[in-house]
Order: sequence, then structure tokens, then C-alpha cells
Amino acid sequence: MAREKVFRFKQFSVRNNMSAMKVGTDGVLLGAWCEVADAKRVLDVGTGTGLVALMAAQRCDAVIDAVEIDADAAEEARVNFEESPWRERLKVEQCDFVEYSKRCEERYDVIVSNPPYFINSLECEDDKRQKARHTSALSYDALIEGAIELLKEGGHICLITPSDVENVIDTIVEANGCGVAKKTFVSPLVGGAPKRILWKIVKDNTAECVIDRIEIEKSRHEYTDDYISLTREFYLKI
Repeated sequence: MAREKVFRFKQFSVRNNMSAMKVGTDGVLLGAWCEVADAKRVLDVGTGTGLVALMAAQRCDAVIDAVEIDADAAEEARVNFEESPWRERLKVEQCDFVEYSKRCEERYDVIVSNPPYFINSLECEDDKRQKARHTSALSYDALIEGAIELLKEGGHICLITPSDVENVIDTIVEANGCGVAKKTFVSPLVGGAPKRILWKIVKDNTAECVIDRIEIEKSRHEYTDDYISLTREFYLKI
């Protein structure tokens, strides 16, 4: 029998057995970085295990909806939500986001997503993992356009993407008449090249973009002060 995988954080735990995409640094970064303090309603697109939604629930009092295309992952997120202190504010629906964005009547203050990100790489043999990791299941265009439709006025979208799709995201945002209010470039090691970008996207195409940077490690398992400050409310050993 396979050993059950449970990731324990300070205020909640995440079962990670059924979801194709596992708990990782990208999700933790997005969940800690996204601006949710004043939100009343939050949507997590492609929730996977529910990690980002759970982190958002810890940081605010909002009602949080989540969508997930894979049935097993959606069920795992539901279990993780039910076992959390915020079960009454968390709900997951197993569905395709494009379809959800067309029929949903709710409007959100914040929409977060750790989206599929391998555009041109070799596709995975495992269909679930392929859907979770590749934009063939949900393109950046479809994600951003659908999210814009579901945003309240004054709301924002928070994403994490590979750094090499910066121009792609900028182009999509501009084509939709929106703007980027903040970009945080993420480097795994001090002095290293950024591998990820955290995005805050708003409907205002005149927004001035704040650009900053975070470095995760000084050396293996020796974290920078900035990363510790960002994640200290979540990790047990940081």
C-alpha cells in the first residue's frame, strides 16, 4: 500500500496523494504573495490539492471558490478543505475553467492561479499530469481572458509563471486592455537568474508596474531573510 503523503503547515495540512501536481514552492510562493487581505470573494483556478486556496483562507476572511478540471484532484481538495479550520468558507467545483467562466454569475475581488506552464516541452505520458502541467488544457489566453470577465471593478488577478513567458503574458494583458500592477521575479538562489514571475494584473491599463525580486536560498536549505519573511506564517520549520 502506498504511503499517504501529507504536508503539514502551521495551521492546516494538505493531503497530496490523488492530485497529479504535488505541493511545491510555486504554490507556496503564490499563496503567500497574493494580495487578499481586503478580499470578500476569491477564486482559485486549477486548485489541485487546494494549497493556494487554503493559504488565502488563512490570510483573509473571504469566501473562497476553487475550480479543478481533474476529478481526483478536486476530491482531494474537497477533503483538504473539509479538514481545515476554514471549511465553511471553502468550496471546490470539478469543471473546466473556460466553461465555468462563461456561466458563473459571481464576481471576484481576487483570482489566483498557479496555471499549467509547459507550452512547448514534451508532453507527459500520464494524462492527468499532462493536463496539470501543460497549457493544452488551459492556455494563458483562456485563463487571463476568463479571469478578467469574472473580476469585480478594482479587483486583481495573481499568477505565478515561468520567467520565459514574460512577453507572452505582457502581450495577453495588453491585448485585453488591462495592465500589470506588480511583477516579482523569483530566483531559486542568491545571484541566480529568475526562474519564475509573480504577477498582479488589473483592469486598469494605465497602472504603473512595481517591479521587485525575491531570492529563495543562499545555499541548499539555507533560506534568505526575504523568503523567510514571506512564508514564516506557513512553514513549520522556517
